[in-house]
Parts: sequence; C-alpha cells; structure tokens
Amino acid sequence: MKRTLTGLAAMAVLGLAGAANAQTAAPTATPNDYGKPESWLCLPGRADACAVDQTTTIVQADGKTSVEIFKAAAAPAYDCFYVYPTVSTDPGGNSDMSIDEAERRVVEQQLARFASTCRVFAPMYRQVTLAALRAVMMGQGAPGDAALAYGDVRDAWNWYLKTENKGRGVILMGHSQGSRMLLELLKSEVDGKPAQKQMIAAYVIGMNTPVEGGKYGSIPLCDKADQAGCLVSYVSFREASPPPANSRFGKTDAEGRRSACVNPAALLAGKASTDEAPLQAYLSAKGFGAVSGAAPKPFAKDLTVSTPFVSMPGLLSAKCVAEGDFTYLSVKVNADPVDPRTDEISGDVVVGPVTLKDWGLHLIDVNVQMGDLVALAGRQAKAYGVK
Repeated sequence: MKRTLTGLAAMAVLGLAGAANAQTAAPTATPNDYGKPESWLCLPGRADACAVDQTTTIVQADGKTSVEIFKAAAAPAYDCFYVYPTVSTDPGGNSDMSIDEAERRVVEQQLARFASTCRVFAPMYRQVTLAALRAVMMGQGAPGDAALAYGDVRDAWNWYLKTENKGRGVILMGHSQGSRMLLELLKSEVDGKPAQKQMIAAYVIGMNTPVEGGKYGSIPLCDKADQAGCLVSYVSFREASPPPANSRFGKTDAEGRRSACVNPAALLAGKASTDEAPLQAYLSAKGFGAVSGAAPKPFAKDLTVSTPFVSMPGLLSAKCVAEGDFTYLSVKVNADPVDPRTDEISGDVVVGPVTLKDWGLHLIDVNVQMGDLVALAGRQAKAYGVK
C-alpha cells in the first residue's frame, strides 16, 4: 500500500503540472485498435470489469440495516464514457493494454454503478503509471509519456463516436489522471465541435478545472440538476482539514482562474453548490477507493458487512467552499458519539505513518458522491431529451 500511495503523491507533480502537455505532441507508438473488444475495460452487453456486484448494506443512524440490491438497466437510452485515474502497477513509464486487477478494481468503485442508468464505455489506455510517477518524486525525470496516454483516449473517443454513438447523448466521466485527459478532450475534441451536441454533461472529478466566468471554454458549470450541456467538477477535502498552503488540488492557477466546484448533492436538493447538502455516498466495505487502501474501521458497532459497499444516510454532507486561493468540496462527517455508527471514514492518502493532507479525500472523491452522481446523470439525461 505504501508504494501505491507514494505513486499517487507523485501524480500531483506530473498529473497537475506535466500532463497538461498531453496536447503538445502526437504519440509515436502504434495507435491502438479500438475496434478490438480487448482494447476496452468495459463495453455494453458483455460480462466484463463493469459487470460486478454493487450490492450495498444500508446502515441507518439507529444501527438498523437493510440490503440494497443493484440492477443494471436492460436498455439504457444514453451512454457514459469513462477514463480511469492513475492505477496501473505496470513497471514502465506507460502502462500496457492488458487488463489487470488495478483497472478492474477502479471501475468497480467508480463506474459500474452507472450501468443502472447508462451504457458504460471505458477504454484501456497507455496511461502514465504509478512507477513513472514515483520516479518523478525521486527526482529521476519523467519517464511517462502523457501525450501517448491522451492520444489513446482521443482515439477511443473518436472510435466510440464513429461506431457506437449513433446520435445518442453521452456523459463524459473521469477521475484524476482520467480527468486530466478529459479536460484536454473537452478542449480539443468537444468544445465547439459537432460532438458537443451529444454531450449531456461532463463529470471531471478529482482534478483542477480552471474556469473563467463560470465556464471551461464555452462549457458552463452546472448550476441546477435539470441542466444539460454543462460540467461538474470538484476536489474533496475534510471540513476539519481544508487544503494546506502546499496543496495542488483546488488551487487557483497562475492565470488567476479558480478551480471549479460543483456539488451534485446540492443541485439535486435545489440548492446552490455553496449550500450544505447530505451526500449519498457508497463506500467500499473493503477499503478501496481509486486505489487499494487500508481496511476500513467498523461501520457500526457489532456490524459485520458481507456486501461490497456500505451506505450510511445522513453521515456525510458537503458544500463548495472558496477560501484564499482554494476552491473545493468541503466534506463534513456528521458524527454522533451516542449512535452505533462510525464517527469517522477512511479515504485519505497515507504514506507510512503520514497522512498527506494536501491530497484531501482524493481516494474517495467519487465514492462520497456516487449516489448523487448517478441520480444527477438521470436528471440531466431527461433535460437533454432522453426518454
């Protein structure tokens, strides 16, 4: 675990500063053939990494439990195109195209639940690996090729548009390095292009989205649930541990553009993103987030969980906060020491005995709002015109 989380820390150097250069050079390697099923982590209509159990134990404030059964939609009327974060444990600077446990695990946490409302597409891509990011942190240069990674995502997107989209609405989704890829894709392949007509929304999570006048390019930030063609973006920190001065997440950029923060839970409640709203979080019973983490503390006294996920209504709430140079989702744990539920959640990046406070709740950026994101997708799809 220590090795993996050290790699995540390196992503702050390359993912936030260096991967922005993905558009400056074309990949020199042979392009992937996205017409081959093996080039995809998830495709509709097959038993793959997204066809995994999402059953959830619901734990109420009084300790009573129930089981929520997950069911994928039989014939979704719109699509979700997802780019996963930095998870590859391959030894090189860029990953290969083989599907490993790391890629399977992250779509279990961040994408598979969306199959209840949309067709899910998740391309494999030759992402910058954890090994490359560790090398950056150790001062050994940047062996990873961000342009290669972006070229793959672009090619997969174009294949999807040409062969699978067929005029359907689509939500673009990503986290961390995947969101960095999406920001470039939105800029170069969507904004002002014919594909923008197909965009229901874009969910750019766990990455700074620089905005001017409430827009990324011409794409506005979402300010209500029944709005299509807009963008959701946030980075999450504990209310009790806001971004420190050295945090790269949520920071206003050198041009003075603030990082976007849109709170899906608040939009669903008919509120502004700066208003506090309860979160419908789906937390891993195994302690997983974007990458593997420590086993979670008991979710409630004397509770044994046998499902892959746990949800605790009312335990978490959040609002968007702008303080100094930082704009972020402030997540509050509504702890009650007299009820049987936990008063704490895991999700911090920890290296050895040290919690990296500049990373906030990066490992569970998506988990804390998973139910809200899925519900928002349905609302935005209806606003787009999906029947």
